[in-house]
Order: sequence, then C-alpha cells, then structure tokens
Amino acid sequence: MKKLLLATTAATMLATSAFAGGHEIKIGVILGFTGPIESLTPDMAAGAELAMDEVNVAGTLLGGGKTLVSVRADSTCIDSAAATAAAEALVSGDNVAAIVGADCSGVTTAIANNVTVPNGVVMISPSATSPALSSIDDNDLFFRTSPSDARQGQVLSDVLMDLGVMSIAVTYTNNDYGKGLADAFQGSYEAAGGTVTISAAHEDGKGDYSAEVGALAAAGGEMLAVFGYADQGGAGIIQGSLDSGAFDTFVMGDGMKSQALIDNIGDDLNGSIGTQPGSAGDGAKTLAAMLEGIAGTPDGSFTAESYDAAALIALAIQAGGSADRASIAANVLNVANAPGEQIFPGELAKALQILADGGEVDYQGASDVELIGPGEAAGSYQEYVVEDGAFKVLRIR
Repeated sequence: MKKLLLATTAATMLATSAFAGGHEIKIGVILGFTGPIESLTPDMAAGAELAMDEVNVAGTLLGGGKTLVSVRADSTCIDSAAATAAAEALVSGDNVAAIVGADCSGVTTAIANNVTVPNGVVMISPSATSPALSSIDDNDLFFRTSPSDARQGQVLSDVLMDLGVMSIAVTYTNNDYGKGLADAFQGSYEAAGGTVTISAAHEDGKGDYSAEVGALAAAGGEMLAVFGYADQGGAGIIQGSLDSGAFDTFVMGDGMKSQALIDNIGDDLNGSIGTQPGSAGDGAKTLAAMLEGIAGTPDGSFTAESYDAAALIALAIQAGGSADRASIAANVLNVANAPGEQIFPGELAKALQILADGGEVDYQGASDVELIGPGEAAGSYQEYVVEDGAFKVLRIR
C-alpha cells in the first residue's frame, strides 16, 4: 500500500525540504535543444512546462505558496560531456529538486552515472529508450515514461510481418539508442522468419551519405529501416536513398517522427511507416487539445511523455509532503501506479488535493503511465504511415 509521508506542520516542511526556504521549487528540463532532435524538443519542453503551470495555477502544492519553476538545459542529445556539464549545473548550481529528461539514451546514461545518481536526484526521461537503461545501477532514481526499445523492436517486427515484408536493410545511428533498437528489431524480425540483409551504423552530421546508401542498396531488401534522427543522419540517409533510387519506402523508429522530416523530404516520404510510443486514449486527446497554441505539434513525439514526467515529479512532491530529493524518489512509484484514483491531463489540481487529504492517486496521464519499476515502463506504440504530407496513426500496438 502506498505510504504518504505528509508533513503536518510548517516546521516539519522546513526540516524535510532543502527547498522550503523560498517559494520556488526548481525542476530541471534537460533536452536536446540543439543537435539531431532539436525539431522535437521545443514541444517536449512545452509539455513538461504545461504540467508545471497547471500545478502552479492550482496553488495547493505543499499547502500552498510553493511554485514549480522550470530550469532548461541543453543535453545536445549526442555530446555526453556537454550533457554532463549541463546536468551538473542544474544539480549543483541551480539546486533542482528533480529533472525531466534527458532525451537521447547515451547522454541520459552519462548524466545518470555521473550526476544524478551520485547526487540522489530523480531523473524521469520522456524519451531515452535504450534497453541498456533498464539495467543501469541507478539506486532507484532513474525512471522513464516511454517503454524501452526492446518492446519497440518487437512492435516494428510485427508491423512488417503483418505487411508481408520478409527482407529488409537496416541502418542505425551509431550510439546507444540506434544500436539498441537495431539489435532489438533484428532479433525479433529474424525470429519471426524475416531476413535482415545488412545492419550498418551511420554517423550523424555528415553532408554526404552516398557511401552508406551504396552499401545498403548492394545488400538489398524490400524496404530500408532507418533508426536514426529526423534532423541528422537519418534524414540524410533517406534523402540519399531517394536521390539514387536505392530505396523508395522506409521503416522508421521513433527518433524519425518529426514534421520537419516530412517538410524537408516532401511527397516522396508518402507510404513510409513507423512507430513511436504513444496512446490513442482520452488522456492523449485531452493533452493535445490543451497544447493547442502552445506546442507546434500538440500530439508530437514524446510531448505526452514529457508532460507526464513533470506531472509525476509534482505529485511525488505532494505525496511525500516535501521537495527533498530523497522524498521525491520514494514517492514516484506510489503516485504512478495503482491503487488510487486515476488521474489524467487537466486533473493535476484534483490529484494534489487528493494527496493533501491523505488519499492515493494512480496517475495515468496522457501516455497511460505504468511504471514497472525504476528504469522501466510498460507502454503502447502508435503504428503510423506518412500520407498526404502528414503522419497518420493506423493503430495502437
């Protein structure tokens, strides 16, 4: 049963919270505002900060008078040294209570190992999906609202098998995310009877991918799977394949789902397919409506998961009666899972009051949150197709 460590007096709050001396509770938001997914991160940040704004409007956090303040930092997505330095500034300089992020798996691992775990800081990533993150030594401080790519690899395999695609070439960005997803997909696809003709890494940031495309074309395959980034090598591989006639239809992982990719490639991307973590439930629809006019793509990749990550931090603060880092860590799973009243986007004020009254909540959010434990989440995937210059969700798997 969930244990609610609610503070009963102002003196208790002062004793238990390192942040009670002021009205502000700082929450880090570390995402790749520059780098290979920079077209995705503004909406992700908007989702996280919308949850904080919702809590602040309620005015009941820790008895009232406390507000959440977002402190942004750039993970770059790919530069672990820069990401570690940015996270250290958040933790030691800004004294954040917890962190939403990071985004890409490699920098998330570096931040966890070098900054957040040693300092006892909870980090909830909306988008770091490498299977390797399920087994890092995180001292129960790392969580994620997206499921791991062990599951996405299986889903992608199922999609292709349902389409009768029995041979495929694979290219992946040369990092933890790309390799993890490529391996998970290949294992599932070959177990189901498919043939991976080649699985080759590509580097981001190159101006010419003709050599990589040539090797992929020589190996052959009915389609090309691209497990990369929409603003970097993945887009370059697709454009090079189209220009040379090597491939005309693509299978894409979640790092490729960006409207910027469609805008840059044009109609030639029509017919390509892919997956991304997501739900088609009422929570997802509610959040998309809430983000109209705030986010460029209200139902974009990892925007729901970002809102949910920030909401979980806020509810963990309320559940423990403190913004103390250890208290937040002790309460994330409590507010994320049953038992308790189910909570959806737009209902954070209700959740805060339930917790203040000594009740329990089961946060569902926009992405049907279910945390299996630190570092792992259950979750579903949207299967989509590019059609008429837009991503069209076909089904939830």
